Amino acid sequence: MYIEIIFMQTNIDINQKKIAGIMAKRNFKSKKEVVDKALELLLKQITREEILKWKGSDVWEGDLNQMRVD
Repeated sequence: MYIEIIFMQTNIDINQKKIAGIMAKRNFKSKKEVVDKALELLLKQITREEILKWKGSDVWEGDLNQMRVD
């Protein structure tokens, strides 16, 4: 899978009470840090969900016990 990374500036309306609440509970220095972290966490969650779909699908072939011996 190939992911092209593009950085772009954008203006969006964000719930300021939620941002302030997050900043009060964590050591974020800017709203941008909050949004970046939220996007990072969402991407990780989506990736985990996609990986879990493979469970029991026989996507991976190999001998795990043999790999552990090496």
